[in-house]
Amino acid sequence: MPTADAARGPAAGTDMAGADDESRVEVDLAAVRHNLRVLRTAAGQAQVMAVLKADAYGHGLLPVARTALAAGTTWFGVARASDALRLRTELRPADARVLTWLHTPGAPFARLLDSDVDVSVGAPWALEEVAAAARDTGRVARVHLKVDTGMGRNGVGSGELVPLARRAASLAATGRVEVVGLWTHLACADTPGHPATHDQVARFEDATDVLRTAGIDVPLRHVAASAATLTDPRLHYDLVRPGLATYGLSPLPPGDPRASMLTPAMTLRSRLAAVRTVPPGTPVSYGSEHRTARRTVLGLVPLGYADGVPRHASTDGRGPARVHVNGRAARVVGRICMDQLVVDLGPGAGDAPGDAVTLFGPPGAGGVPTAAHWAASAGTITYEVVSRASAALPRTYRDDDAS
Repeated sequence: MPTADAARGPAAGTDMAGADDESRVEVDLAAVRHNLRVLRTAAGQAQVMAVLKADAYGHGLLPVARTALAAGTTWFGVARASDALRLRTELRPADARVLTWLHTPGAPFARLLDSDVDVSVGAPWALEEVAAAARDTGRVARVHLKVDTGMGRNGVGSGELVPLARRAASLAATGRVEVVGLWTHLACADTPGHPATHDQVARFEDATDVLRTAGIDVPLRHVAASAATLTDPRLHYDLVRPGLATYGLSPLPPGDPRASMLTPAMTLRSRLAAVRTVPPGTPVSYGSEHRTARRTVLGLVPLGYADGVPRHASTDGRGPARVHVNGRAARVVGRICMDQLVVDLGPGAGDAPGDAVTLFGPPGAGGVPTAAHWAASAGTITYEVVSRASAALPRTYRDDDAS
């Protein structure tokens, strides 16, 4: 059932009567629901948090959240406070918890507490600001303490953990703070069996002991994102936090059979804006780095790096990239530009302006390239390919499982 919960960002509210002629992102909500079922099965007894950061990895925060909530998801995770507040304001998932974790001093902790949002604390300053917000609002702050066990990024280091745990315990005794979670992030879980994961888990267990010594016995411990959820039940603890896999993309090494259980939810489409026959030796795009080797037909696609198409997938990249036009592959040639790219349709091609172009979509869809193909062509990862799809592109949603 196609829907037009369509646009976001600058495109929101615009007249999309001509949407069939526009470049657009299509999101299959039935695929999101399927992936969540797979992840719930993999998680066993652990609860599942659907990670919706970066506008649900480019898929659309609210449509994905509504789908996940209706499918029985009990936790949502977002990096930024603004997304947590938006979920509470526009969705009001009374039966789901919301956790937000990326803050700087002066973050709107009072608003988060008033909105019944769980907050992550990864530094002493954050604990003090959250406690002050709890005092000012009269709310009890639900806190997840984050420890850095080897990612070297966000979280309390081992030297700060003991005093922070003691301070959290004293605040808990006043009733201002409730430490409901302890968590960390794994650096190498996408390589199953990596020794760094073993080391991080050992440090996490040490952190658990530090909290218990301080008098804190947390009900929720969580370390697993998508990769560990799919590959290692020992890492599930009480809660798992799948992000990429929620959208049907695999964080696992190529060829891992567990990837086939997932269904990609995003398709990026456009239409040919121009078609012309050119002679051999015709330069294409900036720098004239590509010249046609034969008489051929070139097609112009009105999508470029400003729309999120990776510029490094241009000719002489690692692919180069290809698109799908009228049931066949067409190679991207020349540099990808800000708002357009050129494809070689081949000698004698009968394509015409307005014909549909698919840049990527689910595998098995008649040879359509995947987000993984574009990632390989650009020397990047699928996370980047989908999450960078421009907010200016309209989103259309379909849900073939909906009644």
